[in-house]
Amino acid sequence: MKKLILLLLFISPSVFSQAQKKPKILISVDMEGLAGAVTDQQLGPAGFEYQRFREFMTQETLAAIQGAREAGAGEIVVTDAHGNGQNLLIEKFPSDVKIIRSWPRRFGMVAGIDETFDGVMLIAYHSSTTNSEGVRAHTFSSARLTNVSINQKSVSEGIWAAMVAGYFNVPVILITGDDIATKETKDFVGDMETAVVKNALSFHSAISMTPEASTKLIKEKSFSAVKRIKEFKPYKVQNPVTLDVSFKHYRPSEALAFLPIIKRIDSHTIRFVGDDMAKIADFFVFLMEYNVSLEP
Repeated sequence: MKKLILLLLFISPSVFSQAQKKPKILISVDMEGLAGAVTDQQLGPAGFEYQRFREFMTQETLAAIQGAREAGAGEIVVTDAHGNGQNLLIEKFPSDVKIIRSWPRRFGMVAGIDETFDGVMLIAYHSSTTNSEGVRAHTFSSARLTNVSINQKSVSEGIWAAMVAGYFNVPVILITGDDIATKETKDFVGDMETAVVKNALSFHSAISMTPEASTKLIKEKSFSAVKRIKEFKPYKVQNPVTLDVSFKHYRPSEALAFLPIIKRIDSHTIRFVGDDMAKIADFFVFLMEYNVSLEP
């Protein structure tokens, strides 16, 4: 017993703190991948079902939080990553959860990410604009963009999130959404837990779980993701990083080409090369947010 006491006295306190550290989780929440979401009627304030789907969006996020907490997660930050960034019903969240809202913000859909996190969860995500399948498939803007590529590979919002998180050595551990979005992200990024809450039939149609069933599944998968958190690897992008963005209209690419840091590679597409994914992400936030007519 004396030897054990002496050994404990010589062990650094940091060893104990590391052993007791609870995983810190960032949860990024979109809306198109919710169970039952199929058209704009669920996805924006003008839609007749939007208020109901704000409730469902909040419930799916709470399910992810509950599963993570039951598996041992500690600090949790939630990023509202859809539309105006003001969709989640924040009064329904636990008092110790922090919520990021509205735009613009650094790192966009995974705002708040840094090296202190242990894992990222992507809730209610969708497939990319270059994917011929998937409910509401688009990448960042269905109205303005036709492609976003990193190092000549088209990416979805989920893949982009994994790349930004990977810059900070943080893995994506869970994605939820339709069968196409979850497969597309996992096939590109690598191992992660997936919760398929609906199966795509077309851009505006799906066979969906009920909200009750989807929240049960998400809670189970979130629990499993945190329990397995040491098994997941961050997705690392090779530096320097080449970003290609294709616009539906030619005028943005025409105007951006006046900048010496931009190369116009065809009538609708511009290229920007950054030192790393953080530089790419910063440029992209500027690209999507800047408008000379903006007023306070």
